[in-house]
Amino acid sequence: MALAPALASRLARVALAGITREYPHKLDHVHRGPADLHAPRALHPAFYGCYDWHSAVHSHWMLARLLRVCPDLPERAAVLEVFAAHFAAAPLAAELAYIEEPGRAGFERPYGWAWFMQLAAEVAALPHPEAAAWHARLAPIAAVFARRLVDHLPRQTWPIRAGTHVNTAFALARAWDYAQASADIALADAVRAAALRFYEADRDGAANYEPSGNDFLSPCLVEADLMRRFHDPVAYARWLARFLPGFLGGVAARLLEPVAVSDRADAQGVHLDGLNLSRAWCLAGIAAHLPAGDTRVRALRASARAHLEAGLAHVDSGDFLAEHWLGSFAVAALTLPPDA
Repeated sequence: MALAPALASRLARVALAGITREYPHKLDHVHRGPADLHAPRALHPAFYGCYDWHSAVHSHWMLARLLRVCPDLPERAAVLEVFAAHFAAAPLAAELAYIEEPGRAGFERPYGWAWFMQLAAEVAALPHPEAAAWHARLAPIAAVFARRLVDHLPRQTWPIRAGTHVNTAFALARAWDYAQASADIALADAVRAAALRFYEADRDGAANYEPSGNDFLSPCLVEADLMRRFHDPVAYARWLARFLPGFLGGVAARLLEPVAVSDRADAQGVHLDGLNLSRAWCLAGIAAHLPAGDTRVRALRASARAHLEAGLAHVDSGDFLAEHWLGSFAVAALTLPPDA
C-alpha cells in the first residue's frame, strides 16, 4: 500500500501542530534539586512538543521522511520553517547540554536513543540546502546516544521483551539501520553481538501471551524483524521456523490477526492502534527476507496489509493522546523499505 498524497498531507499537519504544542506534556526528567524545576520548552527547546521528548523526535523524523518521499507535499514550506527553528544552533546545543549533564545517562534509553539516530540519518539524506547544517548539529547528539548504546549493551545481561518503549529488539533494529547509514562500525558490531547473544538461540516465542493491554510493539515480531538483518534468507527461514513454529496454523498464527481497540480515549489502550501499525511494519520486513517460494510469505503480506488498514483508520482521530505519535508509525509502515 502506497502513501497517498492526501494522507501524507493530513499527517504532516498533525505533526506540525504537535511538535509546536508544549502542553499537555509528560516529562522524562530527573529533578536533582529545586534548580531543575523548568517547563518543557526550557528543558528541550527543540523537542518540547508532542506530549513527550521521544514523540517529538520521531515526529520530526516523520516530517523529514515525508519531505523525502513526497516532494510536492503542500506543507513543505511550513515543515522547513519549523526545522530551521528547531534545528538551529542554540536549541540543539541546549539539547546536547541537557543529555550530557550528570545524572542523565539513562535519559530516554533505549527508545528515544533509537529514534534520534533515525532522525539524524533521515535529515542527512534530505535533498535541501540546509540539511547538511541541520545534520551537523543533530549528529553530536546521535553520536552520544550511539556511544552510550555501545557502552551499555555488553553490560545488559538479558533483553527486555516488553511491548513498549523499553523493548530491546526494536531499539537494536533502529540502531543497526543508523549504523549502516552512518558507517558506524563500532555501533554495528555492538548491535550484532547483542542481537545474536540475546536472540539467536530463541525457540518457541511466546506468541500466546500477546498482546498485552498497552502494547504498541509485538515482542515476537520486533525480534523476528531484527534478526532478519543478521541472516541470509535460507538461514533466516530456519531461525524463524524455530522461533515462531506454526506461523500459519499454530499458536503464532494469532500474530497475523489485527488487534481490536476498545478505548481510544485511554492513553495506554490506544497503544494498540500503534501495535497494528508496527506489526504491519515488521510483517512486511519478515516476508521480504524469506526465500522465494516460502509458504509463509503470502500470508505474512496479507496480514501486513490488514494490520496497516486497521491502524490507518485511526491515525488522525483528533485525540492528541493518539495523534501525537501514531502518524510516525504509519509513515514508517508505509514508506520504509523492507531492507531498512
